Amino acid sequence: MSIKPETHRIEHKRELTPEGLTQAEFFEGYSIPRNKELMRIFKDLELVEHLGSGIPRITQFFAESCFRFTENFLRSTFPAIEPVHAEDDVEAPVTPEVTPEVRRMLGLLICEMARTEIMAQLDLRDEKHFREHYQQAAIAAGLIERTLPDKPNSRLQKYRLTEKGRSLLP
Repeated sequence: MSIKPETHRIEHKRELTPEGLTQAEFFEGYSIPRNKELMRIFKDLELVEHLGSGIPRITQFFAESCFRFTENFLRSTFPAIEPVHAEDDVEAPVTPEVTPEVRRMLGLLICEMARTEIMAQLDLRDEKHFREHYQQAAIAAGLIERTLPDKPNSRLQKYRLTEKGRSLLP
């Protein structure tokens, strides 16, 4: 299924109707379940009202022209009743929680500092641990930035708080 904000449509494409079912029968509500056992379970659990009721109910609200049959597929395209916005089709990025380690580093980063200075202040010796759990986490969250962004491996590289990082300080 896809949402097309530019055309205010919702589209769904699937394999064509089961063999032996004509377009007329499709719109009349004839049903040939692909998985009869699964359909029986849905019916027993009352998750469906009765077989073949879906398409006739849909065509009460949308024209049959919303369904386009091709040789191999059936494409259903429905106009959106309410405006569709691009952000509806995209998951919002998850803001990572600021770990206690990163908060501790932010609290001591009062001016531009080199990696070695930060590690010394934090009493850390393992560079890999510092890089993964402190430095990269803070950079990814937008809390610190490099003073030489074009030269991430420079021996002169230092780090400073961003506005977002400063906003987390007491």
